[in-house]
Amino acid sequence: MGKNKAFIEIDGVPIIQRIHTLFKTLFSDIIIVTNEVQLFQNFEAKIQRDLIPGQGALGGLYTGIYYSSFPHAFCVACDMPFLNGSVIRYLIEKMEDFDVVVPRTEDGLEPLHAIYSKNCLDPIRKIMEHKQFKVLDFYPMVKVNIVEESEFRSLDPARESFLNVNTPEQLRLVKKPKHAMQG
Repeated sequence: MGKNKAFIEIDGVPIIQRIHTLFKTLFSDIIIVTNEVQLFQNFEAKIQRDLIPGQGALGGLYTGIYYSSFPHAFCVACDMPFLNGSVIRYLIEKMEDFDVVVPRTEDGLEPLHAIYSKNCLDPIRKIMEHKQFKVLDFYPMVKVNIVEESEFRSLDPARESFLNVNTPEQLRLVKKPKHAMQG
């Protein structure tokens, strides 16, 4: 994308600012995992470098869970501009005694929009030691609650919570007026 995706602007607001603003209404503990610490100094959050560098999203997930002040942490990618507080609250209600609460949409599991317990730390470390770097690779080692899209669809009918910006084409699509996206 040519720059840090967290700072791509949607409607004039950087994605990371959109996420941070929402998280301040939902959580008392916000952690940003980055190896570009200086870019995030203005955020009211704990800024942490990857504990185990070079592991991609899995390393970031591990670091966020490790530094969480709570037994569970909602973890999300920095390129999701339309997170929905109602969907997040619904997932929180589904925690019970699970280690992972992950939504499944028609596109599949959404592991970078999910809740993880501290019990995930050892399994994540184990799979990284075996050179496995997909978030889903440690799921068989923990208790997972898969929340089907049909359960939360009414909270986000346009499925915007799960949109992310990985390519210039995806950026172009999310910048379209809402009525054009739904048409």
